[in-house]
Amino acid sequence: MANECIFCQIIEGKIPTEFIYKDEEIVAFNDINPQAPVHILIVPVKHIPTINVLEDNDLPLIGKMVAVARDLAKSANIAESGYKLIFNVEKGGGQEIFHIHLHLVGGW
Repeated sequence: MANECIFCQIIEGKIPTEFIYKDEEIVAFNDINPQAPVHILIVPVKHIPTINVLEDNDLPLIGKMVAVARDLAKSANIAESGYKLIFNVEKGGGQEIFHIHLHLVGGW
Protein backbone atom coordinates (compact mmCIF):
# COMPACT_ATOMS: atom_id res chain seq x y z
CA MET A 1 0.00 0.00 0.00
CA ALA A 2 1.10 3.53 -0.67
CA ASN A 3 2.15 5.19 2.59
CA GLU A 4 0.98 8.65 1.59
CA CYS A 5 -2.46 7.49 0.37
CA ILE A 6 -5.23 8.60 2.73
CA PHE A 7 -7.38 5.59 1.84
CA CYS A 8 -4.50 3.20 2.54
CA GLN A 9 -4.05 4.91 5.92
CA ILE A 10 -7.77 4.48 6.65
CA ILE A 11 -7.65 0.80 5.65
CA GLU A 12 -4.56 0.23 7.82
CA GLY A 13 -6.31 1.85 10.82
CA LYS A 14 -3.93 4.82 10.98
CA ILE A 15 -6.88 7.20 10.52
CA PRO A 16 -9.87 6.30 12.69
CA THR A 17 -12.92 5.60 10.54
CA GLU A 18 -16.25 3.95 11.18
CA PHE A 19 -16.67 1.31 8.48
CA ILE A 20 -20.14 0.64 7.14
CA TYR A 21 -18.81 -2.46 5.40
CA LYS A 22 -15.51 -4.31 5.65
CA ASP A 23 -14.15 -7.59 4.37
CA GLU A 24 -10.75 -8.78 3.16
CA GLU A 25 -11.09 -6.98 -0.21
CA ILE A 26 -13.32 -3.93 0.32
CA VAL A 27 -14.15 -1.29 2.91
CA ALA A 28 -16.95 1.28 2.83
CA PHE A 29 -17.44 4.43 4.88
CA ASN A 30 -19.27 7.74 4.76
CA ASP A 31 -17.68 10.53 2.72
CA ILE A 32 -16.43 13.32 5.02
CA ASN A 33 -17.68 15.90 2.50
CA PRO A 34 -21.07 14.45 1.48
CA GLN A 35 -22.73 15.67 -1.70
CA ALA A 36 -26.07 14.05 -0.82
CA PRO A 37 -27.95 12.73 2.23
CA VAL A 38 -26.29 9.36 1.56
CA HIS A 39 -22.71 9.51 0.26
CA ILE A 40 -20.71 6.36 0.86
CA LEU A 41 -17.27 5.51 -0.51
CA ILE A 42 -16.60 1.91 -1.51
CA VAL A 43 -12.83 1.36 -1.56
CA PRO A 44 -10.77 -1.72 -2.43
CA VAL A 45 -8.10 -2.75 0.06
CA LYS A 46 -5.71 -3.22 -2.87
CA HIS A 47 -4.10 0.09 -3.83
CA ILE A 48 -5.01 0.77 -7.45
CA PRO A 49 -4.31 4.42 -8.30
CA THR A 50 -6.84 4.87 -11.11
CA ILE A 51 -9.28 2.95 -13.29
CA ASN A 52 -6.84 3.46 -16.17
CA VAL A 53 -4.34 1.04 -14.63
CA LEU A 54 -6.81 -1.76 -13.88
CA GLU A 55 -5.58 -5.17 -14.93
CA ASP A 56 -7.82 -7.98 -16.13
CA ASN A 57 -7.40 -9.80 -12.81
CA ASP A 58 -8.87 -6.71 -11.03
CA LEU A 59 -12.19 -6.90 -12.91
CA PRO A 60 -13.90 -9.24 -10.39
CA LEU A 61 -13.01 -6.73 -7.66
CA ILE A 62 -14.77 -3.95 -9.55
CA GLY A 63 -17.85 -6.13 -9.90
CA LYS A 64 -17.76 -6.83 -6.18
CA MET A 65 -17.52 -3.11 -5.45
CA VAL A 66 -20.69 -2.53 -7.47
CA ALA A 67 -22.45 -5.39 -5.65
CA VAL A 68 -21.43 -3.94 -2.26
CA ALA A 69 -22.78 -0.55 -3.38
CA ARG A 70 -26.07 -2.18 -4.38
CA ASP A 71 -26.38 -3.85 -0.98
CA LEU A 72 -25.48 -0.65 0.87
CA ALA A 73 -28.12 1.24 -1.14
CA LYS A 74 -30.68 -1.30 0.04
CA SER A 75 -29.47 -0.95 3.65
CA ALA A 76 -29.68 2.85 3.42
CA ASN A 77 -33.24 2.59 2.03
CA ILE A 78 -32.38 4.38 -1.21
CA ALA A 79 -32.47 1.43 -3.61
CA GLU A 80 -36.08 1.97 -4.65
CA SER A 81 -35.94 5.78 -4.92
CA GLY A 82 -32.67 5.64 -6.87
CA TYR A 83 -29.00 6.47 -6.50
CA LYS A 84 -25.83 7.19 -8.45
CA LEU A 85 -22.64 5.16 -8.66
CA ILE A 86 -19.65 7.24 -9.69
CA PHE A 87 -16.01 6.49 -10.47
CA ASN A 88 -14.00 9.69 -10.99
CA VAL A 89 -11.06 8.90 -13.26
CA GLU A 90 -7.89 11.00 -13.38
CA LYS A 91 -7.64 14.68 -12.47
CA GLY A 92 -9.72 15.85 -15.45
CA GLY A 93 -12.49 13.46 -14.39
CA GLY A 94 -12.60 14.84 -10.86
CA GLN A 95 -10.39 12.25 -9.16
CA GLU A 96 -8.73 13.81 -6.10
CA ILE A 97 -7.50 10.72 -4.25
CA PHE A 98 -5.49 8.36 -6.41
CA HIS A 99 -6.79 5.11 -4.97
CA ILE A 100 -9.84 3.98 -6.88
CA HIS A 101 -13.14 4.33 -5.07
CA LEU A 102 -16.79 4.14 -5.97
CA HIS A 103 -19.18 6.85 -4.76
CA LEU A 104 -22.68 5.73 -3.76
CA VAL A 105 -24.77 8.89 -3.77
CA GLY A 106 -28.49 9.29 -3.15
CA GLY A 107 -31.26 9.92 -0.68
CA TRP A 108 -32.65 13.14 -2.13
